[in-house]
Amino acid sequence: RLKAFNRLQVILQHLKMSKQTDSTAEMLLEKKGGAGIITLNRPKALNALNLSMIQQTYPQIKKWEQDPETFLIIIKGTGGKAFCAGGDIRAITEAGKVGGKLTQDFFREEYMLVNAIGTCKKPYVALIDGITMGGGVGLSVHGHFRVATEKTVFAMPETAIGLFPDVGGGYFLPRLPGKIGYYLALTGCRLKGRDVLKAGIATHFVESEKIPALEKDLIALKSPSKENIADLLNSYHMKCTVDQEKEFVLGEHMEKINSLFSANSMEEIVKKLKQDGSPFALKQLEILNKMSPTSLKLTVRQLKEGASMSLQDVLTMEYRLSQACVRGHDFYEGVRAVLIDKDQSPRWKPAALEEVTDEFVDNCFKPLGSNDLKL
Repeated sequence: RLKAFNRLQVILQHLKMSKQTDSTAEMLLEKKGGAGIITLNRPKALNALNLSMIQQTYPQIKKWEQDPETFLIIIKGTGGKAFCAGGDIRAITEAGKVGGKLTQDFFREEYMLVNAIGTCKKPYVALIDGITMGGGVGLSVHGHFRVATEKTVFAMPETAIGLFPDVGGGYFLPRLPGKIGYYLALTGCRLKGRDVLKAGIATHFVESEKIPALEKDLIALKSPSKENIADLLNSYHMKCTVDQEKEFVLGEHMEKINSLFSANSMEEIVKKLKQDGSPFALKQLEILNKMSPTSLKLTVRQLKEGASMSLQDVLTMEYRLSQACVRGHDFYEGVRAVLIDKDQSPRWKPAALEEVTDEFVDNCFKPLGSNDLKL
């Protein structure tokens, strides 16, 4: 009788646990119909990505990729505000200050996850409804389909915190039309709604309230091919009339963006903006003056080199840069000014572009030997 009682205790404990994890788990991974569904479940933190979420998701994607009964993977966020507002940058800086391993582990495992998404053999559909920045871009932009809504806010704001547009930014940004990728990377400009589609970041646009129906229809597809999935997404996209007549927010500036941001160095971009002198150019100068000079220089080179690299080589390069940033000053200072004290007055070191030497930049790109990222 005691055995039976113990067994009951174990079962009850197990039920309690599974119930608990379901509502409080930061990452929900479930199979519905032929679809593997990943749900980022930290609504209070705008679904920001931490190490344990990354560690749960990577093996699950690999498993679904091998499973003949899984035909597509869907990723989404809870809470209605954000898909994913980025990586858990605060935790990384706290670890960095005390020499914690998280500064290596987080970037290493995050980039491995980005690579798993970028190379995934199963169609991968990211429902980027709400804020999609930094790490959230990494979780979505390398997959086959990215569905934006009128609530989508896209940005890569890393130069403002002494970092660089990572998670494969060096791969996808220089491949956007014209020099728009350089512009977004350096200024951290936010794109909203349909503009995310027009910039070439999203593949489809659907109104936010139709997303649950779209998800249901995706799950209901019977052993779909990539084409079947594309057809379904297209049908929703074609029916969507929200903001249809709106002009692309950067449309009138594209000519200027393409010429002013096509320079070979950050100094040259600044020079071109000063010479241009238009209200648009002066506004960009004002924005760039707030950014970490080190970050700006690293970013120009990252995008220039990344333009002709594979995603794997870009991620290897970005891992080296991430480790250079966590060794440096500006990342901690940027996070302090923007996220912790929120005084928005970072004191960058060096404080001027001219003081960031080519030698310093070269060093940030150097291989890390046995510590290099292996994909």
